[in-house]
Amino acid sequence: MIKVSNVIKTFGSFRALDGLDINVEKGSIYGLVGPNGAGKTTIINHLTGVYLPDSGSVEIDGEPVWENSELKQKVLCINDEWFFYGSYTVKEMANLYESLYKNFNRERYEKLGEQLKIEENRQIRRLSKGMKKQVAFRIVLSCMPEVLILDEPLDGLDPVMRKQIMNVIIGDVADRGMTVLVSSHNLRELEDICDYVGIIHNGKMVIEKPLHDLKGNIQKIQVVFDGEFPEMLKAEAEILHTSKVGSVYTVIVKGTADEVTQKFRAYNPVIFDQVSLTLEEVFIYELGGLGYDFKNIMV
Repeated sequence: MIKVSNVIKTFGSFRALDGLDINVEKGSIYGLVGPNGAGKTTIINHLTGVYLPDSGSVEIDGEPVWENSELKQKVLCINDEWFFYGSYTVKEMANLYESLYKNFNRERYEKLGEQLKIEENRQIRRLSKGMKKQVAFRIVLSCMPEVLILDEPLDGLDPVMRKQIMNVIIGDVADRGMTVLVSSHNLRELEDICDYVGIIHNGKMVIEKPLHDLKGNIQKIQVVFDGEFPEMLKAEAEILHTSKVGSVYTVIVKGTADEVTQKFRAYNPVIFDQVSLTLEEVFIYELGGLGYDFKNIMV
């Protein structure tokens, strides 16, 4: 559905995207993850037709995005600073979108209004950040997009409203086959909704996999040995991180669950337990291999 192939984009001497590839399947929710300055917003601006790549291609549903007005009827975006006209009320902004997007569904707009309960005659600029986000979701989702692109979409929303809006989006994916690409610093939220994850760094794709497979290649182990941690095991296993509390070692190690289990059990541990990894931990240890400075990671 979304295919980004070998995209390069430079601003002066700075190369924001350096041969970036992204593949998003139809009807999936794809989480785009990366540190500040990795190129997330830059590629989103390509997907929405704001930027033209220096080289490479950006396609949605097999069509190039750049200057494709018909395609843009199907692709909508909500970012951290959603655009609205300063003097417009909620109702006036909805009427503008209805005039621009032929698939705007007035019945859905009214139904979403029952959930969000924001006075339509209020000027959007006088609303709080969270209320502006609610208005954005109400209007954009009423356009019935085939592709929804979200850049830090839930910032400013309270936990209840976040859950409510994500449930609506998940429902659209299930019922209409809508495709969603979402970029967020909140990795815990991405973990709850995403089918696929792409981690980018310095304008390149580091790893792109289904979320389940991404977690499956890194294991978190809690282990106790009768004595010190075996030196031979350190050499045999691809250990990314080790910490110790009392006699319990917590080890992050690359490899499948079966591979790691076999290597560790060969040294007869007193206790051996596999612990679920979070997306945050996968992100940290994947980028750690590239020498990324963890203190700059926002979660």
